[in-house]
Amino acid sequence: MTTSHDRTAGIPMRLFNTLTREVADFGSANPPEVGMYSCGPTVYADQHIGNMRAYVFADTLKRALDWKGFRVRHVINITDVGHLTSDADEGDDKLEVAARREHRNAWEIAEQYTRDFKADLMRLRIIEPDVWCKATDHIGEMIRFAEVLDASGWCYRLPSGLYFDTSKDRDYGKLARLDLAGQQAGARVEVAAGKRSASDFAVWRTSAPGEKRQMEWDSPWGRGAPGWHLECSVMSIEYLGPHFDIHTGGVDHIPVHHTNEIAQSEAYLADGLPWVRWWLHGEFINLRGAKISKSTGGGILVTDLIDRGYHPLAYRYLLLQAHYRSQTEFSWDAMDSARAGLRRLVDRFAAARSTPAERLGGAAAEHLAAFDRAVSDDLNTPRAVAAAVAASRDDRLTDGELTALAREFDAVLAIGLADLSPADLDLKRSDVAISDEEVRTLLAERNAARAARDFARSDQIRDQLASVGVTVEDQPGGVSTWRWT
Repeated sequence: MTTSHDRTAGIPMRLFNTLTREVADFGSANPPEVGMYSCGPTVYADQHIGNMRAYVFADTLKRALDWKGFRVRHVINITDVGHLTSDADEGDDKLEVAARREHRNAWEIAEQYTRDFKADLMRLRIIEPDVWCKATDHIGEMIRFAEVLDASGWCYRLPSGLYFDTSKDRDYGKLARLDLAGQQAGARVEVAAGKRSASDFAVWRTSAPGEKRQMEWDSPWGRGAPGWHLECSVMSIEYLGPHFDIHTGGVDHIPVHHTNEIAQSEAYLADGLPWVRWWLHGEFINLRGAKISKSTGGGILVTDLIDRGYHPLAYRYLLLQAHYRSQTEFSWDAMDSARAGLRRLVDRFAAARSTPAERLGGAAAEHLAAFDRAVSDDLNTPRAVAAAVAASRDDRLTDGELTALAREFDAVLAIGLADLSPADLDLKRSDVAISDEEVRTLLAERNAARAARDFARSDQIRDQLASVGVTVEDQPGGVSTWRWT
């Protein structure tokens, strides 16, 4: 089947580059090939729905580029060592902390949460990358990279490790437009004793004397582990070459992680060229106005959405209704609206699906052109969704044209227009992994917690029940009732 609309000509793909702070026509260094690296998860816990927004964004970008005629080679890393409890050089390694918390081996924890993360990608129809790369599989390459930096005079040694001297990089902080003088003036007590500058960062962290960690390796700077920022520099260059087209991540990566990646990578390459040409960052999703943070108490998981009766693609649809560079709000009311909107859209395309796809006529081609203009305008998914809705309501279109359009739209949006039925979006209470008896048991435990004035535990149980679709209502006299919602 062919369409009458040529995606590869006429409408350039325009994207916002964080490095230049401008929207410009995208072009790869070696068209039509595109090298794209996305910062992957730190696998010390399950990724909540806020984390997953970054991967829905990267997937939509990849799909859009493919749809526009590019061939994307996509790499995602798995951080299974090196990421401290702070994004800077503060705290302990997150995997070591998780191992102590769960009384398990750090390697087993990394394996479990990597597996869970990949399962969530499938649930959200996020295409797996061409390359998965795991930090602990590349320790040798990281040591060799750090040796080059050290030998070239970019680093200095402290008892706590090898540190990158940011004062030697005249362009340090260019991605985030950092004011280093201001940072220094307002810096608090240094986390690592002896650091020359608050912005200097660990390339290699040496284990403290007498400390035995589950994840540590021998190096020229002592036994220890790589810095978090080093991992992404090494693995992206390993699989995409010294320079590549696109690096993605969340906006929280801009001031520290991506800034430090750029500094050490350009110091290592020493060729005077920008390491990565395009930097694209997705915004946060807020829960009642607050950023969801896995590091500060957890968040809603994709499986929680399913347990509450929502198809994961309803969440993807919710995300696509906001531009990737705009913050958006999560609420259960918003999820209800997203599910209803997606159901209406799927209903019309599903009704036409028995008719084979056919060549688009003038009206259908204009809907596809509107979709193309939206996708090409810095990945404007709200307008792209609106174009799909407009096509679904156009009585001039034949069922064959609708079938063809569903395939085109879904190639980018991936919300089930080409294969789901409305019934697929209605997860029944029988799919929810909790029984009435279990609800009553939890409610009794909550009542006991309230009587003991353990309100933290009481609120925790209320939230647990809410996550699976149970609303608790506190009545006068200390009596609580519940209902399925």
